[in-house]
Amino acid sequence: MNNIVLFASGSGSNVENIIRHFSENSTVSIAAVFTNKQDAGVIERCKRLEVPLFYFSEAAYKAPSFISLVQSFSPRLIVLAGFLKKIQPEFVKAFEGKIVNVHPALLPKYGGKGMYGMHVHKAVVEAKEHETGITIHWVDEHYDHGAHIAQFKIALDGSETAEQVAQKVHRLEYEHFPSIIASLL
Repeated sequence: MNNIVLFASGSGSNVENIIRHFSENSTVSIAAVFTNKQDAGVIERCKRLEVPLFYFSEAAYKAPSFISLVQSFSPRLIVLAGFLKKIQPEFVKAFEGKIVNVHPALLPKYGGKGMYGMHVHKAVVEAKEHETGITIHWVDEHYDHGAHIAQFKIALDGSETAEQVAQKVHRLEYEHFPSIIASLL
């Protein structure tokens, strides 16, 4: 069985999309979802979809037992789907070559600390970019730095608001992220 463990901090729309993508696949299991936000929308989605969800505090995240807990699910892949916390070096080392992230821009542009969600889309609009997209990449010890797995682009005409860019980027995430995860398995 190819176990996937998901991490999310927000609404969980990418988490739900990934769960639905693999729901008919008997060789893939969404073993668990972890969140660091007590009020994250992903919590209700996981309840509705009957997927095990674990909330963790900052103290729990830094405890050595956290890595052991995640290891207990025997993940083939750990997928960051809207997870807004920097991954600790010890965690990266424990799961080297198994952690995948989707970033809402064409890295290396608009990556790094503080560049997530609407911050990215506003920066893209302010810079009058002619294109943007998503980057699916391996996670290392640095923000948005790991080796690229795939990038998908969309054209911009300069009239879009940051909210419209966000919608276009989300469509790319929903369309491509699950299939890239499947190809990595």
